[in-house]
Amino acid sequence: MSFLQPLLLVALPLVSLPIIIHLINQRRYQTIRWGAMMFLLAANRMSRGYARIRQWLILLIRTLAVAGLIFAVSRPLASGWLGFAAGGKPDTTILIVDRSPSMQQLLGGSAASKLQTGLQQLVETVSIIGSDHWVLIDSATGAPIEVESPQAVLKLPSVSAVAASSDVPALLQAAYDYIQRNKSGRTDIWICSDLRANDWNAEGGRWQSLRDAFREIQPGVRFTLHDYSQPSPGNLSIRVTDVRRQSSSTGAELLISLRIVREGGGTDKITLPLHFEIDQARSETEIELTGDAFELKDHPIPLAKDQQRGWGRVSIPADANPADNEFYFLYDKPQPRRTVIVADDPQAVRPLQLAAAVSPHPSIECATEMLSRDQLASVEWDRTALLLWQTALPSGAEAKLVEQYIARGGQVIFFPPQSTTQVEFQGVQWKPWTADERDLQIDHWRGDQGLLARTQSGAALPVGELAVHRHCGMAGEVTNLASLAGGAPLLARVHTARGGVYFCATTVDSKDSTLASNGVVLYAAIQRALDAGAAVLGNLRQLVAGAPPPDVPGAWTQIAGGDAAISTEYSYQPGIYSAGDRMLAVNRPVSEDGAAIVPEVRCDQLFNGLPLTRIKGEAGSTHSLMQEIWRLFLTTMMVALVVEAGLCLPKRSRQPVAGPGGLI
Repeated sequence: MSFLQPLLLVALPLVSLPIIIHLINQRRYQTIRWGAMMFLLAANRMSRGYARIRQWLILLIRTLAVAGLIFAVSRPLASGWLGFAAGGKPDTTILIVDRSPSMQQLLGGSAASKLQTGLQQLVETVSIIGSDHWVLIDSATGAPIEVESPQAVLKLPSVSAVAASSDVPALLQAAYDYIQRNKSGRTDIWICSDLRANDWNAEGGRWQSLRDAFREIQPGVRFTLHDYSQPSPGNLSIRVTDVRRQSSSTGAELLISLRIVREGGGTDKITLPLHFEIDQARSETEIELTGDAFELKDHPIPLAKDQQRGWGRVSIPADANPADNEFYFLYDKPQPRRTVIVADDPQAVRPLQLAAAVSPHPSIECATEMLSRDQLASVEWDRTALLLWQTALPSGAEAKLVEQYIARGGQVIFFPPQSTTQVEFQGVQWKPWTADERDLQIDHWRGDQGLLARTQSGAALPVGELAVHRHCGMAGEVTNLASLAGGAPLLARVHTARGGVYFCATTVDSKDSTLASNGVVLYAAIQRALDAGAAVLGNLRQLVAGAPPPDVPGAWTQIAGGDAAISTEYSYQPGIYSAGDRMLAVNRPVSEDGAAIVPEVRCDQLFNGLPLTRIKGEAGSTHSLMQEIWRLFLTTMMVALVVEAGLCLPKRSRQPVAGPGGLI
């Protein structure tokens, strides 16, 4: 429980006033013993027990009445069973709003999503508490926006749902930078989120530095987490995994592969209609789903013979989360998958070249080019799907070329050189090699997403069968995708706004690992990186929702998508767009499908040492997060006064009863 007027609580010692008055009255008169009074006292002694209880009750009731009055004028606040730490109005209140697709989830048949409900409740709550300054940081732009009042937040277009994931550590970093830049005084930070693991990145290295930074802020920052982490069992998400155009006996056809995931699993069988829309021509087919996932492989849809390129959409009926019920895609002639390999010793990376050169399908052309770092300036970056790098990390002009390639969506995998240096790239540095006394196995790896994810059929890659004889250390903020026994990272990813940057702690040399001899894992990882890199080549772009790529014209025109999308946020909204001579398909990231929830214990660890209050929210709830409860204390005071008045009434005297002959 907190108070809007906490200074008035200094009057709490006044609750002892009735006791003090009682004690003073005890010593107000001097006692003189005389005969008649002694008889009266003897008669009154018969009812002394009741009289004392009544006196103590009157004293207690008067004390409660005074306490009730003081609490009522202090304007107490409460939220259900949870009370807030005492405190008054902050100088600055920062609202961090998670706009990711999972926040569009509906629960319990409610028409309001988690995002809509959370915003409404946040606005009502912070309006009660009050603040001198209001700041909004939404997960799409990540930029602090000063607003006049909490109610103004509800009118901003930047609080609507988007298809892009959130980066909660980056949002907290933006809040910290704002506080430091504006000397915000005492600050409250309210976070509205559903605690999806991909949004919070709880295993990332940025949390420790954030905790240290916020602890040093004076006069302090308080965090309140509005937790909307309720799962939605049975919710279905659909994602197109592959689209290929090929010639057929009737002209041409489109082969579509897709995956449907059921949250929480399930054993019951459901019949599900799939709706296809190819260049505005619609068709439908039915599937039967049992278990937690369904794979549809190469579903054919006829095309006109001269229909070379276009767009499409596949959707399923509405369920708990409308944000993952459709997927947009583009089709065209397959782009050649070109891989550039930069290495000091070409023979040492021969397995990498083979893994990149073998095409997964006859219609897809794969090519590799072996270069030294001196030839880097001659690379045709706009035709390169993947860069494999096994030499000292790039620096200077080389680093700028690689960073520009990553910014346009390119994929890079770094392997350690034989001799490490002090050079850093993207904040990561190679550390000295460690020759293991015995082969190290892979302790754990991410099978839900990334280069080591399960296959389309749900089978896990044989990552556990790999053995590492020698590995190189790495320093920097990375997200581990696979770790060796003992915790050392084997494969890690650097967080980037676009593109993929991976670091592998060993090489394909037989002296270092069995990556080459056990080629399944290596081939799958290389081909997945090529898939992601090829998706940004040519004039058709399959984009993950987020900031627009730097090499795409800024003026976008919507071809298909939601009617509510505004032009300034097209890159964050799912749909088909044209930009200059390019056609773009924007969808949610794969990490949004069936993402796990950060456990409460782990969440508390992320804020370890910082004042954190957690409030459970529920989609569709109309209850305010916090309410003034002064009426309750005022009512208590009035009831206490009435009871006190009743106890103070004089005791009713008994009427004498006449006996026989008029004798009493």
